[in-house]
Formats: sequence, C-alpha cells, structure tokens
Amino acid sequence: MATIKQVAQVAGVSFTTVSHVINDTRPVSADARVRVLAAIAQLHYVPSALARSLKSQRTGTIGLIIPNNTNPYFSEVARGIEDHCYRAGYSVILCNFGDDAARQRNYLNVLLGKRCDGLIMAALAPADGELLHTKKIPVVLLDRAPRGQSFDVVDVDNVAGGVLAAQHLLAQGRRRIACIGGPQEITLSRLRIDGVRVTLADAGLSLAPALCRHADFTSMGGYQQARALLALPAAQRPDAIFCCNDLMAIGVLRAAAEAGIAVPQALAVVGFDDIDLAQFVHPALTSVAQNTRALGQLTAQCLLARIANPDLPLQQHTMTPVLHERASSLLA
Repeated sequence: MATIKQVAQVAGVSFTTVSHVINDTRPVSADARVRVLAAIAQLHYVPSALARSLKSQRTGTIGLIIPNNTNPYFSEVARGIEDHCYRAGYSVILCNFGDDAARQRNYLNVLLGKRCDGLIMAALAPADGELLHTKKIPVVLLDRAPRGQSFDVVDVDNVAGGVLAAQHLLAQGRRRIACIGGPQEITLSRLRIDGVRVTLADAGLSLAPALCRHADFTSMGGYQQARALLALPAAQRPDAIFCCNDLMAIGVLRAAAEAGIAVPQALAVVGFDDIDLAQFVHPALTSVAQNTRALGQLTAQCLLARIANPDLPLQQHTMTPVLHERASSLLA
C-alpha cells in the first residue's frame, strides 16, 4: 500500500505539500497540485483515515447497533439512517447483536475503539449507558432502548399505535381481540398492548389474560402463539389478533390458513411497523405504520445535530403512527 512519502517522491514535492493538497489546508501552486493528484492516481494512494482522524478528531463514521438485521423493520430503518448519513458525508458501521448482551457489549467496545463520531443504539443495557456517559460520545436511542438514560431519543407513540389498531378492530365489529406481543421485558411491546387494553376498557370490554400472548418478534413466534389461540374452544377463540410487529402477524396468517380459518371473515389480523412485505402477503396485512425510512432519517438527523453541537438540550422526537387498512381486517 502506497504511503504519503511515496506520493511525495513521485510528485517531486515534500510530503507536507501532499498533505496540504489532500486536506486543502494551505494554498498549493497549480503545477504542484496537478503532480500530486497524478501521483495519487498512479500509486492508488488512499489517505489514512486513522491519521486524519487523529488530526481532525473526527472519523466520519457512525456506529449503528441493532438487535436483528433479518427483521425487515430494522433493515428499513437502517437504510434510512445510512441514506441520510451518506448524504452528510458519514459512513455507517452496522452491528447486529442478535439479542445477545455479551455480543452487544463487544460490538460497543469495537465501535468505541474505532473512534466513531456517534452511536445509534436500538437497545441499551444500563451498564452500557454508564460507559457511554463516561466516554462522552454522542448517542441517540431508538426503538427498544430504555428511556431515562439522559440521551437523545427517537421513537414512535406506541400506545397510540395500539389504540389505532383496537379502534379499527372494534369498528369492524370485533369483540374478542387477542394480542401477541414481543418479549415481556421490552417496553414498546407492553405499551402497544396497553393501547389496546385501554381502548377495550373504554368500550366496556377487556383483554382476557388467555388472549394476551408473547413471542419473539419472529414469524415463527407469531405462528406458534396463533396456533395456540386458534385451538381454544369456539366460545373463547378470538375473532381478531393484533400483533406487535408485522413478522408475527405474517405468522398468524399462516396459522389461520392451516387451521382453515378465513381471514378476515372469521379472523381479522393487524400488525405493527408496516414493513414493505405487509402489502404483498395474502391477504394484504393491515398494519400500524411507523414510516421506517423517515424514522431512520430523523434518527440520523438527531445524531448529526448532537455531533455538531454537543451542548444542545436533550432531544425527544416521537413520531405519530398511522393505520394502513388492508384486506386482512376489512370485511367486504
């Protein structure tokens, strides 16, 4: 790999002149600039990002830590983050920790070692929060990350999303509404179910304990819990299932098809996130939409603002969800 000194030798200038051409830190004669650029092209020289970061105290990189990049929701949010950061001159380093706390801490240490200019965390352990405060690195929390950590936060109004889903199902004449949430320790899942619960209470109904299940945000998890719900005696069986993400709702559609239960005639299904796949399954899935790309872009904007001005007041951005009604819940 070529060095800056080799570029200087080929161009017939000092290595400090090469540095000034690369970094545009001092006027250089047109002749010298042409020779330096020609030498860079000839040698395929790539400036050392580490050396430049030591001088500028910036690396031009953002760290993004997410639980599961096979979940289309996280993939779409990550794309929104990456697109915005790229336009702003930043590269994104994506780390997927697979819901493994030790792996998450390892990736966090790796990103800190790479001197990333800022971090976006979709999950955060309390001890990791203490570490990040010690390092004084700009951080934005997204999605599953806990609140109350004195970091900037970008999220969606999860209770409002649950309310939208329940109001829609009640308007369709559904009365035995079941919920399939994510792991019980994940706050956003509880909030979405709380939105359903309060809406049912306002209508004089309740969420029966037997109709409130939990899975792991995967299609298989939704499928397994739906099979159990649909195996209940007819008088207890739900006529609607709200899932706390679209992947689980897609699993419900599969379970209903296998059980010979018609959707939406006998069972309405509503998901959450409105991933791109939601409109292409059959029947097309009604879903509470977060606008994942916009959520990612807003998260990136928030972080870059914090990098530019570390003294900004703490930022809390909460997006308002909307319901996209489709065939999985609409009776003809």
